[in-house]
Amino acid sequence: MKTSVSSYQAKIKLPELLRQVQLGKSFTITNRGDAIADLVPSAKLPRDKSVSIEKMKSFMQADPVSGVDVKALISAGRK
Repeated sequence: MKTSVSSYQAKIKLPELLRQVQLGKSFTITNRGDAIADLVPSAKLPRDKSVSIEKMKSFMQADPVSGVDVKALISAGRK
């Protein structure tokens, strides 16, 4: 859900709004009550780590990787 913020509030609190957007929150900027813009996280912005961890856990349970030497893969990547 997006939180509405007046254009004046967006102007004076932009750094704080950007910090919150970086954490995944979205805002709708209004001018005299009319929505004029949305301030949303970039598609390239890394998402919450807990979501990624849960996706990885479910992947590992659904399609377990067996017979893979993780240390060898890590070492190969460090060349």
